[in-house]
Amino acid sequence: MRHAGRRPCGFSLLELAIAISIIGVLAGVLLNRLFHYQELAEKAAMESTVRVIKTGLQVRLAELIVTNRQARAGDLEIEDPLRWLDDKPPNYSGRYRAAPDAGTWYFDPGPRELVYVVQTGDRLDFAGGGQAREIRFRALLLKDKVRIAGNEVESVTGITLVPVRKYRWR
Repeated sequence: MRHAGRRPCGFSLLELAIAISIIGVLAGVLLNRLFHYQELAEKAAMESTVRVIKTGLQVRLAELIVTNRQARAGDLEIEDPLRWLDDKPPNYSGRYRAAPDAGTWYFDPGPRELVYVVQTGDRLDFAGGGQAREIRFRALLLKDKVRIAGNEVESVTGITLVPVRKYRWR
């Protein structure tokens, strides 16, 4: 016997399908944002490590200048720049080894470059196009011409770490 005026309880199939569709779309948007923020975090960590390495190089150069060993400053361009850090990043694997893990740093002694292996580089662009999973850096001495006793002499004024190939993380 049916009771007049009572509505059936629960979802209809149409309502259930709409609810599942909305949840699916929201989950997709959430995952997309999550991956975006994950990549931003990787970018921030990499840039922070670059700043620490630059500071280590600058301290080492200052030490060479203060101890009157400025002639050895050229060694900073060819040595592993992490050599001068007391605490190396936990994701530093040393000299080049075959198939480095994503999200790690290593020093490539052939071209004398410090390399970061990108983990999530979907929004990473390189100048001139092309896709790469590595960002390479090289130590570069900054020099300037100064006048000493009437002679113009080239003098080391600083050191920095520059990308070998320009990149942009959008």
